[in-house]
Amino acid sequence: MFENIRLAFQGIWSHKMRSFLTMLGIIIGIASIIAIVSTIKGTSEQIKDNLIGSGNNTVNVTLSQGDSAYSVDYYDGSSSGSTPILSQSLKDEVLKTDHVENATFFYSRTYSSSVYYENTSFQGGSIYGIDTNYLNTCGYQVRSGRGFVQADYDNFRKVALVDSYAADTMFPGANPVGKIIEIGSEPYTVVGVVRQSADSLPNMDTPSDINSYYENVIGTVMIPNKCWPISYKFDEPENAIVKVDSTDNMSETGSAVAKILNKSISSTGSGSSGFKYKADDVMQRVKDLQDLSESTNSQLIWIASISLLVGGIGVMNIMLVSVTERTKEIGLKKAIGARKKVILGQFLTEAAVLTSVGGIIGVVLGIGLSKVVSKVAGSPTAISVPAIIGSVVFSMLIGIIFGLLPSVKAANLNPIDALRSE
Repeated sequence: MFENIRLAFQGIWSHKMRSFLTMLGIIIGIASIIAIVSTIKGTSEQIKDNLIGSGNNTVNVTLSQGDSAYSVDYYDGSSSGSTPILSQSLKDEVLKTDHVENATFFYSRTYSSSVYYENTSFQGGSIYGIDTNYLNTCGYQVRSGRGFVQADYDNFRKVALVDSYAADTMFPGANPVGKIIEIGSEPYTVVGVVRQSADSLPNMDTPSDINSYYENVIGTVMIPNKCWPISYKFDEPENAIVKVDSTDNMSETGSAVAKILNKSISSTGSGSSGFKYKADDVMQRVKDLQDLSESTNSQLIWIASISLLVGGIGVMNIMLVSVTERTKEIGLKKAIGARKKVILGQFLTEAAVLTSVGGIIGVVLGIGLSKVVSKVAGSPTAISVPAIIGSVVFSMLIGIIFGLLPSVKAANLNPIDALRSE
């Protein structure tokens, strides 16, 4: 085998130009496929990051009633049915679920008009009643002041956190820490300002993306969940957010957590009201967009594969020429006892080495081409190791397949006729 490989490289080197032209179809085909696959993978990763965030593997599990999200009448405080209660035992069960790194239960109201600072209403912002796990689960960091401590929960302290957007809305140019705000007609002291880390936000690559995102962010005010009944004196449901160890496990884990939370519905008899917890399957939306992108680009891969077919035909042609040129050599080898399988192996090895070298050159060229496309078009790329390995193996198979006919022809030559040939 090693002798055959040595002879193959010797043959390639002795006919450098002819070998290069033979490999050209393979090089172009492999380079095109590597560049396209790298672009597909890069686009898929960008779609995932844009919808999820590069480091925010969190899944929202929210309560629904019928086909729509559960809602509370913010004006009279009434809810449409007896809401389920999420117990500590359910949270413990959620935390023990496979792939769950952290979990939080929280109350929430969006577009709340019940928050005031002096005469300024926090109209359009959100108010959350959070547990001790919320900030860590959702990737919040304390910018100034402090976060909630266990004593705040144990003693029902009326304290609040504001995120940086709410701080800019209600306290422009001032330090919010120590200020008194009114939530549901109850006074709360702001003890800290928080902000989500960059990894927990969707990726925003252009100024327009950034402007569009922040124009729609009013801000969030957070209070301890123990104080929620103080400001909002009626039953409201809790929702959940779970942090998953990997984006690939988000859909499966979200469904598992929703199944656990639905136990609270059956235990409280809330099922008759049509309540059901559902996971927000962001990964399904990601997959749909990725499938749309990949279905378009897969057509380009098939087109690029045509050049591999052309390259394979070129290999077959040059190997037939090589058999004709080396007829006397083949006859001499057979005359001194070389078997058919030895001759067959030699020519198959030569064809496989020829296309493998072309495949390796094509891989290097394809990686470079993908980088150029990324720079020129501004589209992301991600090198796929399986695609690289598969391309080299595939190019080797092309050499074996298209080199089979010339190799069989060489192996079946009559030694006497071969030695007579001119």
